[in-house]
Amino acid sequence: MQTLALILFLITYVLMIALSDKRPYVALASAVISVVAGIMPAAKVFSAVDWNVLMMLAGTMGTVSLFIASKMPNRLADLILQKTPNVMWVAVAMSIFAGVVSAFVDNVATVLMIAPVGFAICRRLNISPVMMLICISVSSNLQGAATLVGDTTSIMLGGYANMDFLDFLFMQGKPSIFWAVELGALATVPVIMLLFRREKGKVTMSKLTEVEDYFPSVLLVATVILLIAASFIPNKPPVTNGLICLSIFAVGLIRSIVKEKGFTAAKAALKDIDFMTLVLLGSLFIVIAGLTEVGVIDRISQLFVRVGGKNLFVMYSLIVWGSVLMSAFIDNIPYVATMLPVVTGIATMMGCSPYVLYFGLLTGATLGGNLTPIGASANIATIGILQKEGYKVRTQDFLKVGVPFTLTAVMVGYLFCWFVWA
Repeated sequence: MQTLALILFLITYVLMIALSDKRPYVALASAVISVVAGIMPAAKVFSAVDWNVLMMLAGTMGTVSLFIASKMPNRLADLILQKTPNVMWVAVAMSIFAGVVSAFVDNVATVLMIAPVGFAICRRLNISPVMMLICISVSSNLQGAATLVGDTTSIMLGGYANMDFLDFLFMQGKPSIFWAVELGALATVPVIMLLFRREKGKVTMSKLTEVEDYFPSVLLVATVILLIAASFIPNKPPVTNGLICLSIFAVGLIRSIVKEKGFTAAKAALKDIDFMTLVLLGSLFIVIAGLTEVGVIDRISQLFVRVGGKNLFVMYSLIVWGSVLMSAFIDNIPYVATMLPVVTGIATMMGCSPYVLYFGLLTGATLGGNLTPIGASANIATIGILQKEGYKVRTQDFLKVGVPFTLTAVMVGYLFCWFVWA
């Protein structure tokens, strides 16, 4: 059964890379085959899907639709253009902006919030938004590991290792994972500048766009504040963040209906929810859960222990770079969930503090998703947004950004965590 699950998984990802515009259908077919073949028990399908992520995605998509209609993204685009001398620095500014937001908000939610601003800027400059939105996506995924609330994997580590929000900044008198991520983000700025080195066109501005409605902006700010506040609630339901995002969207829908005395804006917002991306993510959750169910991920985890031996540096390096490779192709949530107890066991066996291995795992597993267009939920959402707007994203387009960006950020984080925590 393990062999069948692995073959199905490999075929699925090969087809998703080859048929970029058919990814939701490929993933859905794979999920169905996984259940029919007995790899994934039908009784566990519902629990295999991360409904919190899907609810967050749907709710934020709807709120962002209202946000776009208010013309606030155009206003933000104008303000960024005012402060930047050329297109290259616009790309840098947008990536940094996305990263800062993503340190406090889920990566997918960040992409959904920032992408409309990126689109507005690219329309103003009359350039393709593909490269800029990919930079926004990978920057968002990078910075998600910086704080307890930035990414699901960070939340998992915080709960498992009993770390609170401040422990991600400083712990045991040492700078923590936050600084490794921020240094990695700083190191990626030259990468973005290199990618946009030919985009030296001057940025010109006329007048600032008038915002038609500030309420959707208030809703987005409220989303951020509530998501941060929810991170401090102990033993909260696993769908808390999803319920927050859906509830805020519901408030926006009701308010738009009352304000306009009609359903035009509400219908438009509901239509803008990208259900195909939701299908893709939901299907991938089932496929990966099937791998976990038959023990493939456990076998891979055991391989780390056999290869790493008793040498801490070798084990640390294996965890970081092995996690980068794994997370480039599989969802990092089940991988991190499986590896956390493995890492604890390794640290106990070696008689060392587990934190250097914890941080190595988080660095590799979170940032590794930026290597491929299907390695992180934020990347999948970004490609879905671009395709919905009529832009085709080739795998080589993504790799052109993702590979140098990821290797640079991971190397900096890898060295920082070793020298500070080993």
